[in-house]
Amino acid sequence: MEVRRRTVLKGTLAAAAVVSVPARAEATPQSCTVPGGSDFPKVGGNYGNQNYSALRDINRGTVRRLGGAWVNRIEGGLTTGTNQSTAVAVDGVLYIESALGNVHAVDGRTGQTRWTYVQTRGTLTRRGVAVGAGKVFTHGKGNWIIALDQATGAVVWERQITGYGTMEKVAVTYHDGLLHVGTHDTTRAAALALDATDGSVVWHFWGAPGPGELGNDTWEGDSWQVGGATPWMHPALDPELGLIYWTFGNARGNGSSQDGSGRGGQNLFSSSIVAMELKTGKYRWHFQSVHHNIWDMDNVMAPVLADVRIHGRLRKIVVYGSKTGMYYILDRTDGTAPLGIDEIPVPQEPRQKTWPTQPFPRQGGWIEDELVRQPLGTSVPGDPNRAVPHYRLGKLYTPHWDVPVLSTPGHGGGACWNHQSYSHESGLVYTGYGYVAAAHSLSESSNGLRPPGEYQTGGVVAVDPSTNRVRWKRRMPYSLAHGNGALSTAGGLVFIGQPDGNLIGLDAHSGRELWRFQCGAAISSSPIMYEVDGVQYLAVYAGGTGIPYGDSAPRGDFLWAFQLGGTGKPAPTPPPPVVRRPVQGGPVEGSTVNNTVVLARVFDPSTGTAGATESTAVNAMAPTHLRVPAGTTVTFVNPAGNVHEHGATQFFEGLFDVRLKPGESFQYTFERRGEYFYNDCHSPRPTGKIEVY
Repeated sequence: MEVRRRTVLKGTLAAAAVVSVPARAEATPQSCTVPGGSDFPKVGGNYGNQNYSALRDINRGTVRRLGGAWVNRIEGGLTTGTNQSTAVAVDGVLYIESALGNVHAVDGRTGQTRWTYVQTRGTLTRRGVAVGAGKVFTHGKGNWIIALDQATGAVVWERQITGYGTMEKVAVTYHDGLLHVGTHDTTRAAALALDATDGSVVWHFWGAPGPGELGNDTWEGDSWQVGGATPWMHPALDPELGLIYWTFGNARGNGSSQDGSGRGGQNLFSSSIVAMELKTGKYRWHFQSVHHNIWDMDNVMAPVLADVRIHGRLRKIVVYGSKTGMYYILDRTDGTAPLGIDEIPVPQEPRQKTWPTQPFPRQGGWIEDELVRQPLGTSVPGDPNRAVPHYRLGKLYTPHWDVPVLSTPGHGGGACWNHQSYSHESGLVYTGYGYVAAAHSLSESSNGLRPPGEYQTGGVVAVDPSTNRVRWKRRMPYSLAHGNGALSTAGGLVFIGQPDGNLIGLDAHSGRELWRFQCGAAISSSPIMYEVDGVQYLAVYAGGTGIPYGDSAPRGDFLWAFQLGGTGKPAPTPPPPVVRRPVQGGPVEGSTVNNTVVLARVFDPSTGTAGATESTAVNAMAPTHLRVPAGTTVTFVNPAGNVHEHGATQFFEGLFDVRLKPGESFQYTFERRGEYFYNDCHSPRPTGKIEVY
């Protein structure tokens, strides 16, 4: 395959002079690379989103003495909702948002709530407040930005921001009198800078440029109007360079990120990182990691800034990515690639108007992009990262049309919206990732099908940003791609939370587990460190969210703090998340349907019968979830009214693999307890499960 050396695409303004912004004393950090100490004043720790703490009392030698200092059930014991907020710590006080949208100020030494702002506009997903100029800044449903008095929680001002997309979810960032907020989940969205004194818009930058704007010609016709490209994660800032770095999400077409047929071109600035001037929003440079994205691989992780030596020269870099399982190491002054990125030809699908090449770092990635092909009859658990049978398998950037193409990383990553960490102690960048395959086609209703029955696992990886090479990788039982942020420390540790409620501490140099603590609910946020009265604390919010484990992920409202010698005991262990992707549909007792599964038909739970029409929908097994006692013989039938041959292929245990013509049936006796997934040879989407008890 021909490999062409990459020239990073930049616009005409990329060579403009660097603007320097003078520093001003305030509560938030001014340098993007100086690590935090007693405070952890913003989501990401510092402006470079390094998620690193210079505190070192909790280290590899002392971490085994780490115990609970206090726990605050901030909403009085809430066990529902979406909790994606990361706490910040300023002057000994922690500020955290709950699933209800309320903001709580909690004493970092005692764990007592100092004040609570009660949200008046309803619940919404939140990922963290900003603290600055004596205020705490949060979102309100309906595109509101709200400023609270830092000492009391009283509302100082509120402003509704309209015309730029849905303004929520994205953590707020404060710097030098401006609030930097992004919009999301809309047909066209923008990165915004607001005046922190009243919320008025100072500047905006569209993810999909309009006529006359740089990048508009990369959209076919008027497709830019509904192009998506939403900046749904918080940016990084370099005050010394006077630049802010925003990442933009998927391009959309015909309402789907998988359909590129009506939006020919590269579709800037979708799937891109864009450097802008802090004060004006003026474009400086950009890098697009996926051209004409049709795979929901948008790489909108919050970028990380660091100063590292590359080929003997100290470089100011930004680490960008990555759902694709690859880091794009760029010079943050001009967007060039000091380690090299090549444009490599990829398979084409003219109907999708695919772009002929995609950028690949020369060093490769840190997640395998091919599913493991294993024949029926292999042992379980074995390697959980196996291809569900009957799908067409592809590599990264294999295009699709109407037939689903299964590949890894899926649209959940690699890594997704979990926070990365750069350690000054080890010089490595850490991230959690997911190993969840996805099948893309235009017939999927969302951003790709995660096949029922597949294992949803993941791990933690450490990458040397000076070489872009993996230093170590640790497989984990859960996907760690969604909110499971990493914190690295001067004590040589990496902390990361899991969906089962465990907060774990790893050796930053080897990945070896040194400590774990059960927090009571899934962790979908980043741990932080802070210091009060000479005592150093580790803290994390354990609340939980539905991605990728749905309602099986345990929920809560646990704000924990830990200290050396802490005597607080772990929370009761909640039921663990369901790791295998569930089938669609609730359990049906076998006795109510004569222990029979009807292939290629959708089950009607109200009548307890199979539908009258042949179907290839995901839930086209009637019923999808059959419960039977051990020793039961189950009948699989392809009804005579079906046109096509259908089958039942049991995976991964390989108990049976049958193909049935219309009117034929097959029986199998389930002797052992367990859950047994199977799908259809005609179309892999329809999937069922036999639960044997």
